This record gives sequence, structure tokens and C-alpha cells, in this order.
Amino acid sequence: MSEDTNNPGAEESSEIDDASQFVSEDTSGTDDASPLTVDDILNAAEPPSKEAELLADLQRLQAEFVNYKNRVERDRDVARNNAIAEVIRALLPALDDLSRAEKHGDLVDSPFLAVVTKLRNAGDKFGLKSFGAKGDKFDPEIHNALVQTPSADVTETVIADVVEPGFMLGERLLRPAMVAVFIPTES
Repeated sequence: MSEDTNNPGAEESSEIDDASQFVSEDTSGTDDASPLTVDDILNAAEPPSKEAELLADLQRLQAEFVNYKNRVERDRDVARNNAIAEVIRALLPALDDLSRAEKHGDLVDSPFLAVVTKLRNAGDKFGLKSFGAKGDKFDPEIHNALVQTPSADVTETVIADVVEPGFMLGERLLRPAMVAVFIPTES
């Protein structure tokens, strides 16, 4: 038996030696310069010019300013909406009193009727909406149930009476409605 048949890796080794000869023959005609290093590759790229650096800085600063301006505008809108909500929330007890006086008939031939109308129009201008009426479906997210009365006439919880109406400013809840509800009787 020959040496090559006893060692199965010997055939592979000779193929690798043959391949390295081809590589050395192909590269023998080139310079004998040292192989490239990572530093050589990184240093080969031209450093950015002063104008390119200044342009990049200007573009970054411009983008930062636009973002700052948008953030300030958004914060200003949030602060404005919060201020409007707090002012209207402070006026709700007065609106309640005027509504009670109107239901009682005290505002019929009174100059306060004009004041009530102006206050309601101002609230409408900012998106103030009153909610909570008899017969509406009870929603625990926007209603506070003060009294529950079982009733065979209902299949779901509904508002029986409104003690104090609720108010929304746009999509924001200012005050939940205080209500009495009918609940279905258990069979």
C-alpha cells in the first residue's frame, strides 16, 4: 500500500498545494507591496472638505430647529387647551345654577337670560358639550351612578334621572354626569 492510500487527507493536501501554486503564480507579476491593513483602508478615504463639514453642520442645525419649532407649537397648543379646560371647569357650577334657575322659571323675563345665552355660546365656541339625559344607556366611563333602582322594564342599565349633567370639551371629559339608573331585575 502506498502512502497516499493510507492517508485519505493527503489527496486534499496536494489539491491545496496545487491551488496555492496558482495563486502565487497569478500574483507573482504584481508589486511585492505589503498587504493592506484596516488603517490603510480607512486612511485611503479622503477626509471631508471643510465646506462639506460646514454644510453637514448647517443641515443638522436646521433639522434641530425645525424639530424644536414643531415641539414648541405642539406644547403651546396643549397648554392653551389645558387653560381653556380649567377656565370652563371653574365656570361649570355657575352654569349649573343658571340652568336650575332657568328650569325653575326664574329667568323668563330677566336680564340674566341674555347672560346665560352668552355663556352657552362661549362654551359652544370652544366645543363644550353637555351630556346625560333620561333614557340614555349608562356608560361608567362618563357617568357616575348615585342611585341604582331595579326595574323589570329595562334589559340594560339606563339613566333614570339626571342629578347633574356631565360636560365634555371636545373629546376631553371635564365632569362626569351624576345620574340615577335603572338596572335590570334578576330573573
